[in-house]
Amino acid sequence: MDHKTILKKLKLSIQLMELHEENSFKIRSYQSAVNSLDRGDFDLMELSESEIQKIPGVGKSIFEAIVSLKETETFPALEELLEKTPTGVLEILQIKGLGPKKVKVLWQEIGITSTHELMEACQSGKVAKTKGFGEKTQQTIIENLEFKASNEGKWLYADIEETIEKLSQELTSIYEGSEIASVGDFARKMEIIAEAEWLIGMESLFGGKEKLKKWEDITWDMTASGPFAWRGKVKDLDLQVTVHFCSKKEFIWKKISLTATPAFLGESVSEKESIGDLLNKKDFSSEEEFFSKNQLQFIPVEMREGFGEVALAKENKIGELLKDSDLKGILHNHSTYSDGKHSLKQMAEYCRELGYEYLGISDHSRTAFYAGGLEIERIQKQHQEIDQLNQEMAPFKIFKGIESDILPDGSLDYPDDVLASFDFIVSSVHSILNMDIRKATSRLLTAIENPYTTILGHPTGRLLLRRAGYPIDHKTIIDACAKNNVVIEINANPWRLDLDWRWVRYAMDQGVMLSINPDAHEMDGYSDMKYGVLAGRKGGLTKEMTLNTLSGEEIEAYFNKRKSSIPFPKS
Repeated sequence: MDHKTILKKLKLSIQLMELHEENSFKIRSYQSAVNSLDRGDFDLMELSESEIQKIPGVGKSIFEAIVSLKETETFPALEELLEKTPTGVLEILQIKGLGPKKVKVLWQEIGITSTHELMEACQSGKVAKTKGFGEKTQQTIIENLEFKASNEGKWLYADIEETIEKLSQELTSIYEGSEIASVGDFARKMEIIAEAEWLIGMESLFGGKEKLKKWEDITWDMTASGPFAWRGKVKDLDLQVTVHFCSKKEFIWKKISLTATPAFLGESVSEKESIGDLLNKKDFSSEEEFFSKNQLQFIPVEMREGFGEVALAKENKIGELLKDSDLKGILHNHSTYSDGKHSLKQMAEYCRELGYEYLGISDHSRTAFYAGGLEIERIQKQHQEIDQLNQEMAPFKIFKGIESDILPDGSLDYPDDVLASFDFIVSSVHSILNMDIRKATSRLLTAIENPYTTILGHPTGRLLLRRAGYPIDHKTIIDACAKNNVVIEINANPWRLDLDWRWVRYAMDQGVMLSINPDAHEMDGYSDMKYGVLAGRKGGLTKEMTLNTLSGEEIEAYFNKRKSSIPFPKS
């Protein structure tokens, strides 16, 4: 049990209370407490009972629930709610766009108690005919169910990283003295992982495989296994596992083969030979030797995808990839001025502690009322605080930014004189996401052409494994950013990683700079920067093409130069 799990279970209890139409006052009191716990700068697991009782909104029943959760991982009221809720209904509650009230209608009036039944009811048109739904809602449910089904057994790299690394350590201890490497999607740092794969190089393929039976974390499927690979599943976790075997002599070429994608292996090096053909010669003793022997620049593991890397390597055009240490500042962050968990001062001080030279604060703009978006008076107050903190914290610098909502017509949600008061502006879409490619592209183009847009934030609005992004014409958007000198964000939040790494190379080729931004809503959010770097590296991102590798002085000059080119706003 941890702080986040406690919050998750309290939020589930709120959903279930709404589903069963319990006392509205009780629901509001739970929601008020959860809001305090969500935004509080503390860890419930580290607080004493007396400290928990002092948290705003935490009354007697919530306090008892938290204590029970810490001790037993549940609490009586939640158990009562779960007992009278079919398991399938709990799954339906997790579907995007279906709140407790709609789920209750589906359950009580149509008799739907599983996602399978829900899909059948949608496909037959039954849901559309139900009061409060309609054809559009029904189609959205179908799309969300299909999206959910397509992502079963898949994990965010960030969420499964620790588990796979722990499993790697266990495998190493089981096969001490053998060559062991992680291969497959995890080795290439893919954003989504469906399978953990390893390669073991042994002195002999005869014997040794039986040691895997000692690996208690894995349930093996011997019907799907064979002499060169064992397959199974991590116990209590929906993650597939494959362990490949080879001799130590074959280890290097097998490792390259199993790490790269089939598309990469099929890329041509000459008219007659592909990467796969050259690997099959087995006339090399290291990865470096393989590439140099074939007159290729070394291609980093994470780039072995089959997106033209071989052609670049033939011409020595793969630049030195971005490193975490290259980043000098953190842009696109939120504080308690909008929906952040920590104050502006806390966010700035922690950013400085981490060794960065500057912080770009960009709280939500006023249209994002649900996230405490800033009205003009609040902007002025924040700017005054920034000026004061900049005096106190020099040479560390806080830059005045805003995450301005891109409205349906593509405009930003402040008048020009207010936009002109910021050092930089991250322009992002947060509402009306159900757009077709024409409308979404047009909306972004208008925002990009606004002279105050400095950075285009999370361009597709996607949430990996949760929500598909709205479709955009990436080439048209990137070309417009090149024309209007707009930077494109790689949102480093592991749920987003948007701009998708597959478009990084095209952006760089057009001269568009990228910015690795954590979209941090709390101090711990800064740690997501590494996932943005991983995404950038997969696309071939270099230090030179990354905005926030500029020093504090350099990025201040960059912002000032860009602002000076904008005509002075009319009063």
